Amino acid sequence: MGSTHRRSLFFSALLLAVHLGAAAQALSIQRLAWLQGCWKIDTPERVVEEQWSAPRAGSMLGSSRTVRGDKLVAHEFVLLRERGEQLAYEVQPSGQAPTVFLSVKLEDSRVVFENLQHDFPQRVAYDRKGSELLAWIEGPQPGQPGQMRRIEYPYRRMACASD
Repeated sequence: MGSTHRRSLFFSALLLAVHLGAAAQALSIQRLAWLQGCWKIDTPERVVEEQWSAPRAGSMLGSSRTVRGDKLVAHEFVLLRERGEQLAYEVQPSGQAPTVFLSVKLEDSRVVFENLQHDFPQRVAYDRKGSELLAWIEGPQPGQPGQMRRIEYPYRRMACASD
């Protein structure tokens, strides 16, 4: 094999390694660091608080609670982690069995997860704009074939409790 051919193979391998490294970085949980912190919806009917840990070891932890007056009416725990070529959003709402949604869109401040086998929701998404975070869930409208239902959660950043 000639030196020109070896150099060509070397540079091809180097370009492939750089490309694969960039692809792996694109799927890193670090791309969702913008989600970390504490978020709140405060209306006369309810208060919803959601908190996300910093990305570490290929994962983030999330939790939320919904309160009406002095009564807890809903809660959920989320494990967000790297899973092969996608990110997995494993959610366990109010003590139910966990459901896994996989990332289908990942941008600088937006992520969409999907599980078309689940009844409702089939999509979970987050979109951050400054101190605002719009989360939503969507899927088929029960009893109305072909109709979609979307529920939005407009959060605002809040200080996390230190104690």
